[in-house]
Amino acid sequence: MILPELSTVLAEQLGKLLVLNNWTISCAESCTGGGLGYAITSIAGSSQWFERGFLTYSNQAKIELLNVKAKTLQQFGAVSSQVVEQMSLGASQQANSDIAIAITGIAGPDGGSDDKPVGTVWFGLTIKSTTISDMQSFQGNRHQVREQAINHALNYCIKMLHSIG
Repeated sequence: MILPELSTVLAEQLGKLLVLNNWTISCAESCTGGGLGYAITSIAGSSQWFERGFLTYSNQAKIELLNVKAKTLQQFGAVSSQVVEQMSLGASQQANSDIAIAITGIAGPDGGSDDKPVGTVWFGLTIKSTTISDMQSFQGNRHQVREQAINHALNYCIKMLHSIG
């Protein structure tokens, strides 16, 4: 797998911020299928700050590995702020990391609906014990949606780490 240059630059920036703060990060991924973990660990020295990644493509994996509540999945669906926040919090707790980023979405080409069209991606970020989420709508084919989601996740982490100092 060849990593896009932007992903490499963003992963390097994230790594520098984590080292500066002496923090660790974990990730929980659904629609990106491990691409975020790949981007992060492509940086030499990432073992200093990357704790672990969870590839939770199925709802059952989200429940078993990240403690996402089955009721939340049933009520809101896997692609929702409620689920991505539980994914992020679960990853942080399971990995005992300072920060966790989670991604769930619809990369396509199928699976979209009027409420949640293809390209809808939710991001959850837990820093210490505070969890927030963000939704983005990406355009393009499956590969392009996944690549944009990975880059957004890296950028989202960087932005939030800068905002807390």
